[in-house]
Amino acid sequence: MAIVEIRNLTYRYPGSTKPSLYNINLSVDEGEFFLITGPSGCGKTTLCKCLNGLIPNSYGGDFDGEVIVDGLSTKNHPVYIIAQRVGLVFQDPENELFCTSVEKEIAFGLENLGLPREEIRKRIEETIAMMGISHLRDRAPYELSGGEQQKVAIAALLAMKPKILVLDEPTANLDPFSSKSVLDLLSRLKGEFGMTIILVEHRLEIVAKMADRCAILNNGSIALIGKPEEVLYSDEAEAIGIGIPKVVRLTKALGIKNRPLSSKSLANFIMVRK
Repeated sequence: MAIVEIRNLTYRYPGSTKPSLYNINLSVDEGEFFLITGPSGCGKTTLCKCLNGLIPNSYGGDFDGEVIVDGLSTKNHPVYIIAQRVGLVFQDPENELFCTSVEKEIAFGLENLGLPREEIRKRIEETIAMMGISHLRDRAPYELSGGEQQKVAIAALLAMKPKILVLDEPTANLDPFSSKSVLDLLSRLKGEFGMTIILVEHRLEIVAKMADRCAILNNGSIALIGKPEEVLYSDEAEAIGIGIPKVVRLTKALGIKNRPLSSKSLANFIMVRK
């Protein structure tokens, strides 16, 4: 069953002459790991802001169509209501963290929801255990590494128990080790807790194999959508100019009909053929 439905969405920022998004139609099923990619400036971040109601409620502009998350239309409900269903993580976690400790950072959103003190304490304990960051609870966010900050930003959202987690290039400013740590966490959130994950990402080498489905945005519209192996192996994807994974390029160059998304899968396929 679809937990996100986007119908005929077109959006233009105030003062702009050209829509940033044009006629977007998209549905995401509950528990799905959905990957969105595309060239810079194609509308990915704008789409993320539409999913949690920041657009149009906080940005204005011309908004046509409808975005429905967990049964609620974003244009008919305030952001604080939508935020309890959709958690949005931006590229730079340092800009999202402002409290004096990790524990206070996680508590901040819960306090704004007006939850009882005991419920806040319970959710903090559950969340830091789930995220494996108990050792960071008394640390100031600015003392943490980029990967640790990103985990804290995600934890602060998970404590509010959203059904959908939207992440806008969460590994953009992280080193490879921290990137893998964050992406492994997302895989666990889906696998163990059944969360719906919508991930905007350029690093397709490591995320393509994690996704159930993939969409490529180009010039504000959906150019391609389908299973990652269908989308990334298409000639159109390469023509758009996204970072096609090296394993895809190598597989196509070798003329192999199989469509692996990881070097391990490709190696296993070649060994079987031998």
